[in-house]
Amino acid sequence: MKMKLKKINEKLQEALIENGLTEANALQQETFSTLKSGVDCIIVAPKGSGKSTTIVLNVIQQLAGKTEESPRALIIVEDKAKVLEMEDLFEKYGKYTKLEVYGVHDKGDMEYDKNYISTGIDVLIGTPNKLSDMFTTAGYNVNRLKMFILDDADPILKLRHETKIMRISNSIAKTQRIVFAEQLTERIEILTDKMLLEPYLFEIDEDGEDEEDEEDVEE
Repeated sequence: MKMKLKKINEKLQEALIENGLTEANALQQETFSTLKSGVDCIIVAPKGSGKSTTIVLNVIQQLAGKTEESPRALIIVEDKAKVLEMEDLFEKYGKYTKLEVYGVHDKGDMEYDKNYISTGIDVLIGTPNKLSDMFTTAGYNVNRLKMFILDDADPILKLRHETKIMRISNSIAKTQRIVFAEQLTERIEILTDKMLLEPYLFEIDEDGEDEEDEEDVEE
């Protein structure tokens, strides 16, 4: 049994099979090709629909095969627990890809984090506070960044982190921006209007169906 996703990376496929992930769920099926194409996306899907796994699969798919000195994927998550959870998923599914993944959170040591990142990593996962502090104090080379991902946009924006997220986003000229949320709230709409370029909107319901809603897309 293999994960039936179009042109999925073999090394990623191998790790998925090893972890018993042989069937793509509705969210992964619906979004894989579009995310792979590099366009900006807003993905709205209920709790437990596999958003974190979808993020990890797509980041590995896009970055596997090459390693570079500067981060090529930046993932903003809610808190330390989420950072650790995401790191675990990368460890499992990125096992054969040699991608260097590093997580930072509010309780970590800033100097240690900065030094580690300067040795060269591919994926940086972090909380809004920590990433904002790091980006303002240590100009990172973000010119190679291919993916800027906001996971759990709902709780993050409830904590009024818009300014920090916009500051990080504005320091990156060109990249694919992807926002994941459980509901498309007004706050998320305001942020994505400023941050994303003609995003493709997926709204996956409880049954895994995409509620064909593409108002945001200008042909």
